[in-house]
Amino acid sequence: MANRVNNNGVIRFSNNLRSPQTIMTKPTTQLDAAHFDSKARQWDDNPVFRERGLKIAQAIRQAVPLHREMSALDYGCGTGLLSFPLKDEVGAILLADSSGGMLEVVNEKIASQDVANMTTLQLDLLSDPTPTRTFDLIVTSMTLHHVPDTDHILRVFHDLLNPGGYLCIADLDQEDGSFHGIEVDVHHGFDRDELGRRTADAGFSDPSFQTVFSIAKQFENGTRDYPVFLMNARRAAA
Repeated sequence: MANRVNNNGVIRFSNNLRSPQTIMTKPTTQLDAAHFDSKARQWDDNPVFRERGLKIAQAIRQAVPLHREMSALDYGCGTGLLSFPLKDEVGAILLADSSGGMLEVVNEKIASQDVANMTTLQLDLLSDPTPTRTFDLIVTSMTLHHVPDTDHILRVFHDLLNPGGYLCIADLDQEDGSFHGIEVDVHHGFDRDELGRRTADAGFSDPSFQTVFSIAKQFENGTRDYPVFLMNARRAAA
C-alpha cells in the first residue's frame, strides 16, 4: 500500500480495494492483539498515524485545560503517538494496550527519550481486572471501534475517572464498512448522536464532538474521505 499527502494536507491511501458498493463479505476477520503485535515495528513509519496523533493531541489541548498535576490514561495507546505530543503538558501518563508488541515499542521510546512521567501496562479492560488507580484524563484514539461492548467500556472509563475528570475519544464517523473492509469484525464507525447518548447514559455530562482529521482512501470508482471525530465529555464533579 502506498500513502501520499495531497496539497491540502489530507492523507490519501492507494490500495487495490474494490469500491464500497461491491463488498458483500460477512465479518470473519479479527483484529486482535496478535495482529497489532505484527504491525508494531512499522507503525510509526506510517505518516497517517503520525499526523493523526498530532491533530488529535492539538484538539485535546484546545478542549481540555491540561496541567502538570493531571494524571492521564491513554487506552489503546499503540506506540504512543497521541501521548508523546502531550507528555510535557500533563503529569503521570499510563499507556495501556492489549498488544505487547506495541508496548515494547513504547517502552523503547520512553527509554530513548528519557521520559520520566510515562509508564506502560498490558491491559484489556473487557477481560482484565480494572486498575485500582484513577485518573483526571482518559484519552483513546481509534480504539473504540475495536471494543465489542461500547456501553461497558464507557462505564469503565467513567469509573476510572476522578470526579470532574475528562474523557476524550477519537474515532471514525459511521461508515459502510469500507474503511477496514466489511469482512473485518469491528464497529464501522459511530453515529455521533447515538454515541453521545450512550456516553451520557454511562454518567458523563455534556458530550461534544468536532471533526479533527480526515483519511482519504482511493477505490476503483474514486476517492472517499473518512472523517475522524474527537468527542469530549466529563465526569461530574463531586
